[in-house]
Amino acid sequence: MFKKTFGILTATCIFLIPSCLTANAARIYKTVSYYTLSGTTPEQLDKGLAHKGPYLKSTGSHHPGATTISFDPRLKLVQDGRYCKVASVSVDVHAKMSLPRWKQRRTTKSIEMALVWDTLSRDIQRHEESHIVIARAHASQIERAVKSLPYRTDCNLLKEDIEKTTYKILANHENAQKEFDRAEAVNFEHRFINLLVARLQKLEQSRK
Repeated sequence: MFKKTFGILTATCIFLIPSCLTANAARIYKTVSYYTLSGTTPEQLDKGLAHKGPYLKSTGSHHPGATTISFDPRLKLVQDGRYCKVASVSVDVHAKMSLPRWKQRRTTKSIEMALVWDTLSRDIQRHEESHIVIARAHASQIERAVKSLPYRTDCNLLKEDIEKTTYKILANHENAQKEFDRAEAVNFEHRFINLLVARLQKLEQSRK
């Protein structure tokens, strides 16, 4: 079995908040990059994850996986007689994901290492995808909240309402992401063992 350090999932999300609101349903733009791990022993893979994973200034350490998320809000206001109102708003989510790739995966003769690696790498990817799901939910929340803002007599006043509403939801988003990471870290060992057992059972069934 891999060393305990190999089994710690501490993927982190970075939040980039745009300086202004600049309209159409929220869309996800995702790019994925991989860093390569090379090794034939658990110790070598441990070392690779500890030194080659994405480095985040926010934590001061390397991580098995990471997702950088930014929001791209677009807004259109119209002056309708005496009132200013929101004509349209959309918030697109841009996500840049970094994941590990094991160079010797296809050539390894260790069934145990392959099994653990496949289980871990897929859980890392699921974790990062979950960050995007959380971001999208908050992007949709911004759209709904901004659309429901009452009319104002002045567009500048409405812009102030939009800014306050948006930044409040973005703050909630950051807290939600951090809470997700905390929950994942606490439950990792139990979750990982269950995933490993399920994958092992599936493998045994396929051999019957």
